[in-house]
Amino acid sequence: MKKLKEQQHQASPLQILTRRILPITLCAILPIAIFRMYFSHLAEPQSPKFHQPQIINPNVKRVDETRTCNYTEGKWVQSRLDPLYNGTSCGTIRDAQNCQTHGRTDVGYLYWRWKPNGCHLPRFDPNLFLRLMRNKHLAFVGDSLARNQLESLLCMLATVSSPQLVYTDGVETKFRRWYLVSHNVTLSSYWSPFLVMGVEKSNTGLDHNELFLDSVNERWAKDLWEMDVIVLSIGHWFLNPAVYYDGDSVLGCHYCHGMNHTEIGFYEVYRKVVRTALRCVVDRRGGDESRRIDIFLTTFTPAHFEGEWDDPGACSKTRPYKTGEKAFEGMNAEMRRVGVEEVEAAQEVVKQSGGVRLEALDVTKLAFLRPDGHPGPYLNPFPFADGRHKDRVQNDCVHWCLPGPIDTWNEILLDVMKRREQNALHIN
Repeated sequence: MKKLKEQQHQASPLQILTRRILPITLCAILPIAIFRMYFSHLAEPQSPKFHQPQIINPNVKRVDETRTCNYTEGKWVQSRLDPLYNGTSCGTIRDAQNCQTHGRTDVGYLYWRWKPNGCHLPRFDPNLFLRLMRNKHLAFVGDSLARNQLESLLCMLATVSSPQLVYTDGVETKFRRWYLVSHNVTLSSYWSPFLVMGVEKSNTGLDHNELFLDSVNERWAKDLWEMDVIVLSIGHWFLNPAVYYDGDSVLGCHYCHGMNHTEIGFYEVYRKVVRTALRCVVDRRGGDESRRIDIFLTTFTPAHFEGEWDDPGACSKTRPYKTGEKAFEGMNAEMRRVGVEEVEAAQEVVKQSGGVRLEALDVTKLAFLRPDGHPGPYLNPFPFADGRHKDRVQNDCVHWCLPGPIDTWNEILLDVMKRREQNALHIN
């Protein structure tokens, strides 16, 4: 005992401190360590013994990338991003849709993006579009809104590759063709406001249209074998007075007072026209998987006249409608319904033959919410330049400013094309 006390007496202060604190420290740390081990075990993922880690193959697309997207339902949300182009950076904008250079000063209409419910619509990627369309021919067939959509597409593509105008039919420029040499891509515009054979009303001829519902317009149909993708877009010409023929017989008419024909409206006529056009493409191009053709029908795009065409405030809105703010009904809803139904019916037919893929580019509802996107009085340059508020001024509440909401049509077109290619890779 005496020897032990002498050893303790000889121990250094650090040794004595260590002997006293170490047991206390261990007693404090041990419960904390046990506590952390228990709860961290609960938070950790299950053992790889039961769940193997996912191996990502870059050649296989994830399900969320290949699933379909309902672009129809959604809302417009504000964006801080500038458009891909402007009124001076693109040389293919028709003057009547070049709202910025014509003096429109409110630019809020440029800063909205369509947000579909349940999926994401990416910003337009011109490089991706050109890669998907390499060595292909895309034709826009229809009326001036088909041309409006094509010119939007040309402007977005021009940010990375300059389109070269290689054909035009002259002063009216109803048939034009561009070539993008970087990817061997051809873009064409075919004027055909009825898709079927017809005689258009004019100031020097008929005061009504004449449509032959059983015969497709060969001006575009004869070139079907040159086309890889077709965008059909019609609608507003059907609102005009017209007489409809089925073969040599008069089927009826629309708004044809004094002609002694039966008034039948235009909804079912529009249906027959779309059916005739789709049947023509399927009959001529169906069954050949080695040279597949894609068809898109751009659904009816509403006008937004809230007054007469020469009323200065005919379409003066500067913001989109909020969802539910204005009822979607009447002619707009009916024209959309007819177009979608005809595409769905034709899809069932092409399942049996192959070689043709059909899709409704369903933009009616999202277009309906954009009364702020039309040229309005800026159809003409600087309509109020004299400083006076003119009592009468010509308005365009049908077509769309470029840049403007119609750029979204092409974002949807690209996203559908991309998803199709991803699905094909996923299946293969």
